[in-house]
Amino acid sequence: MRMFVTFLFLLLVFSVGASTTPLKTKKIRGFIVDFKTKEKVDEVAVELLSSVTGQRFKTKASNGEFIFSQVPIGKCVLLLTDQDYVSDTLATFETNAREHRIHYTFNKDQPFLAQLKVTWFFNWGNRKVVLANGKTYVQEHYWSHLLAKIILVIYAFCLIMIFYYSVIQLSLAVNYRKSKKKAGVPTPIFDPSKAPKVTVQLPMYNEMFVAERIIEKTAKFNYPKDKLQIQVLDDSTDETKDIIARKVAEIAAQGVNIQHVHRVDRTGYKAGALDAAMGEVQGEFIAIFDADFVPDEDFLLRTIPYFNHENIGVVQTRWGHLNKSYSILTELQAFGLNGHFAIEQQGRNASGHFINFNGTAGIWRKSCIEDAGGWEHDTITEDLDLSYRAQMKGWKFTYLEDVESPAELPITMSALKSQQHRWMKGGAEVFIKIRKRLVVQKGLRFTDRIHGLAHLFNSSVFLFILILSILSLVILHIKDSFSDLNFFVQFGAFFISSTLFLAFYYWNSYRDKTGNFFPDLMRFAKRFIQFLSVSMALSLSNAVAVIEGYLRIKSSFVRTPKFNVARKDEFSGNHYDKKSLSILNIAEGILMLAFGYTALIRTIYGDLGMVPFHAMLAVGYGVIFFSTIQEVRKGK
Repeated sequence: MRMFVTFLFLLLVFSVGASTTPLKTKKIRGFIVDFKTKEKVDEVAVELLSSVTGQRFKTKASNGEFIFSQVPIGKCVLLLTDQDYVSDTLATFETNAREHRIHYTFNKDQPFLAQLKVTWFFNWGNRKVVLANGKTYVQEHYWSHLLAKIILVIYAFCLIMIFYYSVIQLSLAVNYRKSKKKAGVPTPIFDPSKAPKVTVQLPMYNEMFVAERIIEKTAKFNYPKDKLQIQVLDDSTDETKDIIARKVAEIAAQGVNIQHVHRVDRTGYKAGALDAAMGEVQGEFIAIFDADFVPDEDFLLRTIPYFNHENIGVVQTRWGHLNKSYSILTELQAFGLNGHFAIEQQGRNASGHFINFNGTAGIWRKSCIEDAGGWEHDTITEDLDLSYRAQMKGWKFTYLEDVESPAELPITMSALKSQQHRWMKGGAEVFIKIRKRLVVQKGLRFTDRIHGLAHLFNSSVFLFILILSILSLVILHIKDSFSDLNFFVQFGAFFISSTLFLAFYYWNSYRDKTGNFFPDLMRFAKRFIQFLSVSMALSLSNAVAVIEGYLRIKSSFVRTPKFNVARKDEFSGNHYDKKSLSILNIAEGILMLAFGYTALIRTIYGDLGMVPFHAMLAVGYGVIFFSTIQEVRKGK
């Protein structure tokens, strides 16, 4: 319709209509006229609500005229909708006279005229048509209307996929709660006389800040020395190899069975190092730790007894956090990882579904690795790959939530993003590699297939979040331009449901509870909103990683820099943590401005539906963008 249409009057003519039902009805006829030109107005949606029966009658003005037939006698409300303006109630009247006229005059002071719909782009819903008699009227543009529908379909699909992900997480949270209510399984006791031989593998690459610490910790394991072997699998190319060599010689002099295995060819990266060392493994079981972990001395005593059945292939423990309180960034990482290690791992394991070895802080049965085909390095998440191949072969995994293995959390945004990139890309690579086998493999339960596919597909949720968030800007414009498509916007309720499901998921894994419900709930709500904001903003870099994984774009194994610091005053830089601005960082800054501007404008005009969503995205992208800028400036 015309952008500045005003309405002179609405003339209603009531005439008695023939009715064959006991309820008396009338015909209602009206006209809509342009205030300025005095011309009759077309393409205006008119709706009549009967307060008697609750029925809604809808029509459109044609040549300025609209007609409703058989409207029940009694109180009615007349509404007018034009795509350039918000809906407004035009008149309330009684259909009780044989003939009744109501004059309704619209002028510039009416709220209806003042509330022109907000749009930060152009009104793509209309085109002006000139008739043969010289008169013009506005008609919806077919192709822009079609494009709007296509965008809405994509938007709805993303909503559904995010909703599906949240439902899976909800089911895991429910399983977790059920498992906590069950009677605990008796803890198996370690018998020194039956202690099997264990090999501890420490894969490293340029870990000069933490290499000595992990070697010392594993050498102090409280386990029979004649049944313990330590392999330091060193692919380092800097002074780390000399640090490791000196420390290994020192530990060996104490009578510990320890070897320094140094490779000059990094083929296969971590998976390649693990695979290359298999021929020298002396133990029946293999414990693996990344360089930043600090396991307790009784780790083997608490885990080895769980291999009490021949079909147990892996025992995985929960990650702890050495530097959780370092900053808000490490607090949020701990918040998210606690969800994975409590709800996902325990929830899946309690229901007998597949879980994954997390690459570290777990123990493998050597024969399980060999039976599953060994370490393969065609993905960058070799741990997830081997986990699924082993479980599809019939091996069982055990998860121990009560056994904690502390580790270091990344303290810089660049380190966090490199870790996330590897996890997300690797997850997509394993999904491509395993999905068909998971569907057709004989002997698997249907629920194992569903949960397995959902597990491997998890990283793709960031792709849907990115598309959803960007399209939400366009959706607002569609809402402004196409009145007949406004009902699609209500499906955003799916997103609200998804958020509530995820809140339930993380509430059950929240480890900072004090026992006071309402204070705990308030602290949790604050942390959850912070976590959700940053997680959604990480969707840009994570979505790129997922796309690379699906397209099988190969890249080197990017290690997460280790810092060995617990307080900010201990950190003076780390040459492993390379910082530079990229095109993605610039895009994050642009998205911060776009979402922030949209949230502000919509708040001013009172259209608050998507304001919380866009405000959280603006804050999240702002945190990532300014953290990156600050790190780059400090690094120069």
